[in-house]
Amino acid sequence: MLPHQLELLAPARDAAIGIEAVNHGADAVYIGGPSFGARTSADNPVQDIARLAAHAHRFNSRIFVTMNTILRDDELESARQLAWQLYDAGVDALIIQDMGLLEIDLPPIQLHASTQTDIRTPQKARFLQDAGLSQIVLARELTLQQIAAIDAALGPQDEALNPGRAILEFFVHGALCVAYSGHISHAHTGRSANRGDCSQACRLPYEVKDSQGRIVAHDKHVLSMKDNNQSNNLRQIIDAGVRSFKIEGRYKDMAYVKNITAHYRVLLDEILQERPELARASSGECTFHFQPDPDQNFNREFTDYFVQGRKEDIGAFDTPKNPGRPIGYVTQVGPNFVEIEADDPATVIHNGDGLCYLDLQKELVGLQINRAEATGKNGIWRVFPKDAMDSFKDLRKGVQVNRNRDMDWVRGLEKKSAERRIGAWLALEETAEGLRLTVTDEDGHSGMATLPGALQDAKDPSQADAKLRENLSRLGDTLLQPLDVALNLKGPRFVPASQLNALRREAVEHLEAARAAAWHRLPRATPVAPPAPYPEDTLTYLANVFNHKASDFYAKHGVKVIAAAYESHEEEGEVSLMITKHCVRFSLSLCPKQAKGVTGVQGTVKAEPMQLINGKEKLTLRFDCKPCEMHVVGKIKRSVLNAAPTSPVSFYKTRPAAKV
Repeated sequence: MLPHQLELLAPARDAAIGIEAVNHGADAVYIGGPSFGARTSADNPVQDIARLAAHAHRFNSRIFVTMNTILRDDELESARQLAWQLYDAGVDALIIQDMGLLEIDLPPIQLHASTQTDIRTPQKARFLQDAGLSQIVLARELTLQQIAAIDAALGPQDEALNPGRAILEFFVHGALCVAYSGHISHAHTGRSANRGDCSQACRLPYEVKDSQGRIVAHDKHVLSMKDNNQSNNLRQIIDAGVRSFKIEGRYKDMAYVKNITAHYRVLLDEILQERPELARASSGECTFHFQPDPDQNFNREFTDYFVQGRKEDIGAFDTPKNPGRPIGYVTQVGPNFVEIEADDPATVIHNGDGLCYLDLQKELVGLQINRAEATGKNGIWRVFPKDAMDSFKDLRKGVQVNRNRDMDWVRGLEKKSAERRIGAWLALEETAEGLRLTVTDEDGHSGMATLPGALQDAKDPSQADAKLRENLSRLGDTLLQPLDVALNLKGPRFVPASQLNALRREAVEHLEAARAAAWHRLPRATPVAPPAPYPEDTLTYLANVFNHKASDFYAKHGVKVIAAAYESHEEEGEVSLMITKHCVRFSLSLCPKQAKGVTGVQGTVKAEPMQLINGKEKLTLRFDCKPCEMHVVGKIKRSVLNAAPTSPVSFYKTRPAAKV
């Protein structure tokens, strides 16, 4: 990928979804392999990934495979073998977290730094570039200014002046992990987010108490974030230096990937039209048979998080479910139906739609429609729910109703919803031997076919050229669309359709073969020599070092003290299980900085610890106001601690004695 190219990077739960991501405009797709992919139920066989790679490479799109869990010593050999299998399958890059992989015999494939490597500073980003990472996934919490500072630290975006320059990748859409690095699930359940098995403690409801034991929030999802949506910030993100735009969602369904990929394809294409100095990272243009709309998919409402600075409305505190969009309000509740007046009289409610509303405790209640009937009155619908009416708490006249599943929309995306074609020029030339057809695509590849024999004059000269052009333009189910058909003939000619079709098919086959032969995998970046020093000489458990190869890597780069990952069970006391830019104090308007300058309040609000309580679970919130961060503090559960780690490790807990 070149510095002036923009890459739309889409997720895939499986190969079929990945293929549709490519068809809907993805320049690259990331997908999990059979193991080590940080999503326990999103694994895929190597042969499926090979099929996806073959399809993607037809459009010069690339395939990245996630190998971003932390690894035990006994897993390194399996990871090495898998890396080679993926390389042979045509994969373009591996997304990694564990630096131990850089110390084993990997194939010559690009390595990308996962967001799990916690890239927040220019120093960390520069180190990973110097260590040989070709693309680095920035922390979601960064502001535009912080992204620009990281971009500057990597040097000029110029292939000639800075050939080892890493590409900056940034999440632009999807679910947000509240933590910089999620350890909390292992402490409480033994399920490690770093091992691909997050228990999503962030989506639970909590009671929040202050330092004096007073309840300041009850049954609120105070760690649950709204979903990321950077649609309105893309131009500024590009200006800050980002070149790869990542959509979250390896658990998401086909409709989500189709819709969100198409949405960002449209937005990025608009920017490319404005800025001729930029280009797409792959080939072809997409035609969509639907109107992309992020609101139609599951979402917790949207936020642009910290890109434009800290904001008060980033949390989905009332519910982690999909609230949908308002469509009307209840006018009548019957024995087996609900009557709804739509806000827009043109609204159509369908059988199978999903509706929802908030009860008196502001909990979201879902209502699936079994049958919907128009009453004949303007905008009034009578819906018959799938479940019994007495199961719908606080459903009453005047309640606002949202729709969070539109079956008409869902059915539309179950069909073929996009076509992706590469532009091509066709040239038909008369030679001494007969006819020669050359097909040249937008990337400069060509395919040629000949039709020997004497040519016949056309019986209707006025229509001859038009018929030839029309026939040659019928590229059907190929990946091509005609940009122009040039004729270089010695007069009006007639060519039987069967012969012209065969000529066109052969030329297109040769072009496809030329494209396949020209495909090349981008080279692995070369680490600088001597090894670049790591920005710090001490690593805590937060560095996620879980095998001796990772320890060797950091030692080679100047680290003197290396603690083992939290999963090794060496940290038995209270530690920061989660560190986050999200601040519960700020969200509850209890931040000292918010009180600054307020008469009668200034100085009385302090960043004292708080408690989070969910059932028997109790966690402490501590606030570090200088970097404006919150720590969720706790200790490993005895039941988890007693379950000895499969592969315990221990590294340098103190500095080695200086040599005399």
